[in-house]
Amino acid sequence: MNGPVKKILTTDIIPHLDNTHAKHAAVLIVIYDPDYKIIMTQKPITMQQHAGEISFPGGKIDADDDDLLETALRETQEEIGLTVSRDNVVGQLKPVQTRNSGYTIIPFVAVLDEIMPLNPNSEVDEILHIPIIPLLKTLDDDDDPEHRSLFEAYKLTYQNKLIWGASARMLKQIADVFRQHQLI
Repeated sequence: MNGPVKKILTTDIIPHLDNTHAKHAAVLIVIYDPDYKIIMTQKPITMQQHAGEISFPGGKIDADDDDLLETALRETQEEIGLTVSRDNVVGQLKPVQTRNSGYTIIPFVAVLDEIMPLNPNSEVDEILHIPIIPLLKTLDDDDDPEHRSLFEAYKLTYQNKLIWGASARMLKQIADVFRQHQLI
């Protein structure tokens, strides 16, 4: 089913960061369905960090995690009730840094044929099932180096929701791969 997308997003998986001074985190980008949907979450506006933001399931590494892939899988299960095996993770994107909280995040990519109903925890206000190709077509990536500095400022929109920051930089990486393979 998800053949072409799975193939073009397959990379080596290196589930750790060499930088020991960074705060480490990981997210899981889950792509499923014949129409290539992704799962994103909207954080509650009451959260101290990233309040109301649209993001991928994930979080900071715990002392009990063997590596950052385990972090991404654990956080995905905790936040939205989706259990994904390491075998379903096909690759990872380049690490992304958050501007405000100072984390270096490894985005891992899993491709599934289908998913079961999801159950959000208290860290998730809403689970979004977003068709990725229409989403990527909303990417605002006007090259404006004067305003971009170290943090590339991209944004995407889904319905009335704005996706920006680290999540948008991850989606920009996917958009670049999709453009290269003429999927968008």
